[in-house]
Amino acid sequence: MTEMVFGATPVRAGDPILPRWWRTVDRWSMACVLGLFGIGLLLGLAASVPLAERNNLPQFYYVIRQAAFGGMALVAMLVISMLSPVQVRRLGVVLFLGAIGTVILLPFIGTDFGKGATRWLSLGFASVQPSEFLKPGFVALCAWFMAASQSVGGPPGRLYSFVVAAVVIVLLALQPDFGQASLVLFAWLVMYFVAGAPVSLIAGTVALAGAGGFFAYNSSEHFARRINGFLSAEVDPRTQIGYATNAIQEGGFFGVGVGEGSVKWSLPDAHTDFIIAVAAEEFGFALVMIVIALYGVIVTRSLWRLLRERDPFARIAGTGLACAFGVQALINMGVAVRLLPAKGMTLPFVSYGGSSVIASGIAIGMLLALTRTRPQNVIADVLGRAGR
Repeated sequence: MTEMVFGATPVRAGDPILPRWWRTVDRWSMACVLGLFGIGLLLGLAASVPLAERNNLPQFYYVIRQAAFGGMALVAMLVISMLSPVQVRRLGVVLFLGAIGTVILLPFIGTDFGKGATRWLSLGFASVQPSEFLKPGFVALCAWFMAASQSVGGPPGRLYSFVVAAVVIVLLALQPDFGQASLVLFAWLVMYFVAGAPVSLIAGTVALAGAGGFFAYNSSEHFARRINGFLSAEVDPRTQIGYATNAIQEGGFFGVGVGEGSVKWSLPDAHTDFIIAVAAEEFGFALVMIVIALYGVIVTRSLWRLLRERDPFARIAGTGLACAFGVQALINMGVAVRLLPAKGMTLPFVSYGGSSVIASGIAIGMLLALTRTRPQNVIADVLGRAGR
């Protein structure tokens, strides 16, 4: 009867792993991820060539690297999607501990690559941005705490999650990386709401975050410059936002044509933070709407499948991962059309960047694992295991 109500796929004894995984995983979301990655490679062919020429590198150097990073991300996504919720939780905790340790050491061993924010760890042959890997680990850890607090006699998990969130946000703000700090805060608020937090407490947290933003505006020249640029009535056409806005306007509905765009020659971050401007100029509003639809399908299908999930950890963590993924895409595109201040945030699976695409693969793999169709136990059984 439970399977009839909640749509769970029965698991037969001795059922091989791969057939069971294929029947229970969200294949539509996986197809959308592959679509986003394919679009990212297509846009990389257009946007990264000028950068390669400026750096005296082979013409398709960055496209080849992105394909390699994407291959690793897709493998990670597929492997992680086969895990159980308990295994996802353990992976998330290990990932968080490794990432937070690296973030703490960044002021001493990190580099800013001339961008004014120490966010990267240079390995010589490549660079790593630990905050990208911190996000899925943070979501898993906080979801574990929140789920454990729902057990009878359980620990004060919500308080623990608040302390973890505060530490992570402060560390990211000190880099400074206010975009990632805002995304972490948003993910925590969403999970806290799903875990049953009162709206008044969430409103108080938002007010506290607003006070923190006011303090950052008055104490950080980097932060204030971006806010002032966003609030300015006039857009300097020689800035990144100016170039991106003009490119989007020039693209129209169907774009100026493949390879005919000019913004990729003007924007230094055309292949990363402003990749959507390249898409809008060369392929038009039509491709932008396809990209938005792909993100929308992944988020809405994940949330829909989580509605019938009785495991508190899977429900809370899955919601946090899905919402963080969707909001990151929304922030990136919102910056390009000047709906939001510049954040320096990539478009998941589309923008160039090894850390971004691999971390996105890990996050979506965890989300696919948590949204797999599985037999739902009665609530008492689930709550009895939540703290383990």
